[in-house]
Amino acid sequence: MLNKYARAFFTRVLTPFATFLIRRGVSPDTVTLIGTAGVVAGALVFYPRGEFFWGTVVITLFVFSDLVDGNMARQLGRSSRWGAFLDSTLDRVADGAIFGGFALWYAGGGDDNVLCAVSIFCLASGQVVSYTKARGESIGLPVAVNGLVERAERLVISLVAAGFAGLHEFGVPGIQYLLPVALWIVAVGSLVTLIQRVVTVRRESAEAEAEAAGHGSGAAS
Repeated sequence: MLNKYARAFFTRVLTPFATFLIRRGVSPDTVTLIGTAGVVAGALVFYPRGEFFWGTVVITLFVFSDLVDGNMARQLGRSSRWGAFLDSTLDRVADGAIFGGFALWYAGGGDDNVLCAVSIFCLASGQVVSYTKARGESIGLPVAVNGLVERAERLVISLVAAGFAGLHEFGVPGIQYLLPVALWIVAVGSLVTLIQRVVTVRRESAEAEAEAAGHGSGAAS
């Protein structure tokens, strides 16, 4: 849902900026690399120190590069397999940095081993959720299910909660508990999504094999 509506809105908003970068001779791949570097820096510099507000501000600014580079590629007519591969690969790097930053905080100054483990689970499950769809499609299955919590939902829930939790530094009481709640929501949602995709791939695989067997027996007769 977020991919469908939010992307359409921000694509319209960011189109003039994408056009400006094209005129300056900046390539979509450059924007992708800079955006990922900014997200990784924001997550691993600020989050392990518990500076969630400023970390989220930095990350959010660079997250929009994910929309800008695609917009630039479409304007240039350069949408390619390489661009899609680079974008997806670096998305995984950025996600890992964000949840890794949470894990480092809870392993250190946050002093909460349970939430450290939950953060690590969010990191790992997010990677596996993406892998299940990519692997299913690579063996010729449609994987016709999105799931409860996809990448957009994981990022929005986590970053919004982290940003608000960071307001605790400015004297807002009790708001720091938003981040732990969000991490549990993302962890449970990712697990449900993983199960949904595994079940879907199993069903589609069985259907494909049954169809192939039917065609084989039909040809033999």
